[in-house]
Amino acid sequence: MAGSAEYYYNLTNGTVEEGRQSHGSELMGPYASREEAQRALDSAAARNEKWEDEDEKWEEWGEPPDEGVSPEAR
Repeated sequence: MAGSAEYYYNLTNGTVEEGRQSHGSELMGPYASREEAQRALDSAAARNEKWEDEDEKWEEWGEPPDEGVSPEAR
């Protein structure tokens, strides 16, 4: 990203900043575009949901199957 603008989503006030204008603890980013920064919360939520699904599958691995559930239904 050297030489190009970086955008940050400000968690405190919900705005997009061009360049680092606020304290790092208030920011998400950097993002390559203003639009990408505007979608920061949605992107994070989708990523977290995916990780939670993967964690659930990992934690269930190796557990005995539920009684009365056919292998095809799992």
